[in-house]
Amino acid sequence: MMTSIARKLSQNGYHCFAVEYRLSGEAKYPAAIEDVKDAILFIKKNSKKYKVDAQKIAVLGTSSGGQISALIGSKYPELVSAVVDIDGILAFHHPLSKEGASAANWLGGTFEQIPEIWNDASPLTHANNISVPYLFINSQFDRFHAGRDEVIEKMNRNRIPTEVHQIGNSPHTFWMFEPWFQPTMDFVLEFLKHNSKPTTFKQNKNENK
Repeated sequence: MMTSIARKLSQNGYHCFAVEYRLSGEAKYPAAIEDVKDAILFIKKNSKKYKVDAQKIAVLGTSSGGQISALIGSKYPELVSAVVDIDGILAFHHPLSKEGASAANWLGGTFEQIPEIWNDASPLTHANNISVPYLFINSQFDRFHAGRDEVIEKMNRNRIPTEVHQIGNSPHTFWMFEPWFQPTMDFVLEFLKHNSKPTTFKQNKNENK
């Protein structure tokens, strides 16, 4: 499902890794976060093999992947150089949020039962730790903006660059379809150009022998 985004990014000079993470039916929080974290550490460890700059790793996600990307950037800012959150919520327990049974299933209980887990899984909780630029691209639906404005307020207070765009008259999955795909990628590429430029590596002449 990330093929179109990955292809567009690679055409513009970026190496792309589509990271799979365990869903709620397979494992509860924080398993998915650990999966993404481990993938980033693996890429860093093998940066020479994959010809990537270990200091220029941006994490991008859509919907639940956007929430995970934003959480990685706030809990483990040392791992990434930039974050792109495409319609992923920033707070599970929030006036705009409509996360109910699905969130409880992933987090292992309701907010009333385990408020500390709901808060820990919310990027807003860790927003003061953010030290890398964030790009937020959202649909027209408020529920997917939950916690975003508060995160941006904290980032602005800490003088961390942030950028936000809303794709009007769009479904939640706008990044998968035209006429919304191209403007979404334009925003992403412009953001990465200023915050995580692709690095050109010289190939060793004996490398393919």
